[in-house]
Amino acid sequence: MKIKHQLAIFNALTRLLLILILWLMLPILVEKVVYRHINNSLIEKQKKFIDHLNQNEINDFIENSDSTDIYSQFSTLHSEFLVLSKTTVKPAQKKTTFANDYRVIEGEENEYRILQHHFAYENQNYQLEIGSSLAEIKDLTFIIRFFIIIVFVVLLLITFLADTFYVEYLLKPFYKIIDTKIRRVNEPEAFDHTPIKAASRDFRELDFVLNQMMDRIAELFKKEKQFISNVSHELLTPIALLKNKFENLLQNDSLDDNAVDKIAGSLRTLDMLKKIINNLLLISRIENHQYATDEEIHFYEMIKDMKEDLQDRIEDRDITFVNNMKHDFSFRGNKTLIHILIYNLITNAIKYNKKKGEIIVSDEFVNQQYCISISDSGIGMDASQIEKIFNRFTRISSDQDGQGLGLAIAKSIASFHHIKITVDSIINQGTTFTLLFPERLKT
Repeated sequence: MKIKHQLAIFNALTRLLLILILWLMLPILVEKVVYRHINNSLIEKQKKFIDHLNQNEINDFIENSDSTDIYSQFSTLHSEFLVLSKTTVKPAQKKTTFANDYRVIEGEENEYRILQHHFAYENQNYQLEIGSSLAEIKDLTFIIRFFIIIVFVVLLLITFLADTFYVEYLLKPFYKIIDTKIRRVNEPEAFDHTPIKAASRDFRELDFVLNQMMDRIAELFKKEKQFISNVSHELLTPIALLKNKFENLLQNDSLDDNAVDKIAGSLRTLDMLKKIINNLLLISRIENHQYATDEEIHFYEMIKDMKEDLQDRIEDRDITFVNNMKHDFSFRGNKTLIHILIYNLITNAIKYNKKKGEIIVSDEFVNQQYCISISDSGIGMDASQIEKIFNRFTRISSDQDGQGLGLAIAKSIASFHHIKITVDSIINQGTTFTLLFPERLKT
């Protein structure tokens, strides 16, 4: 997931959490404010009632109420009530209190905010209860919750979209740096040092540091190329001189057979050393992208010519070479390197094949991608060997000649051309190397 999407989602989740907190807390705060307002209203009603109270009114009402000793008054909508009753509780024992409670008035039960107040009037203790309905409070709380949800869901969607576009705008220089200065750069010489325009100082600093880093890498890259060139001259020249001297010694008739064998062995060692150096230099040049990739390669002709070149080795091992190439596919790359890649895979199949074995080269298209398979009926490999075969100086069998660089070179060439190599092998049944090319071109 991209950074801009992560930031937008994080901001949206933060707002959602805030909405949830407000959704839970705001109605509680509203209830407290409303209760304070109701309490003040009930206290005012209590004061007015007591201030205008007289014994004649109480006596007249008690008389009219059939001596129930209770004075009651209700609003027409049951939103308020007032109850006055005689009590034995002394006023000093109980102060004015507020509570929520359900009361049944004229057969209808409702929840009320109730003020209870005890007082004495002309040596008689009374309890006054004044109630205000909470139905409106419940409705108001529900409306507030619903309104909060609607408003904040709309705000959440709007701010999510705003964040997405704003983060996209902020990160635009970052993605431009990634695209133009990192993803498309395969070698230091192709690096673009043009400063990236960015409103953020951080991205300008990142661009500046990348330019500095690539300058250092380019300098090291240049020194490495120079080192490779020096190695080619400094190592191969003495080898050539030694080889020339040994070859001159072999022309001396005074040498006995033992001396001739030792000199011949030294020459073979020098040839092997020269081959190792050349292979290592080849790998280094490939990894440093020192080869052009603008040649058109036709694999059908290449495999056909390669079979003729290796015919002597194939016949020497009594191996059957089957060319099942069906497509005249062309690929743009370095012809010499691709030839070395396929040559190494085929010679590897010859080297580790069985006597009177078989090598099959075939091609096909898999999901619109061209691939070449080189199969042999040789000794095969287990999983641990397959993991190591592309490492340098790794050999499947110590019985075979070689320095263990052939498959390492093949892997380097394949990576240089963005070709994927897969290996399938079964012990004592054979091995198949498959080259999957990055794109299908017109044949």
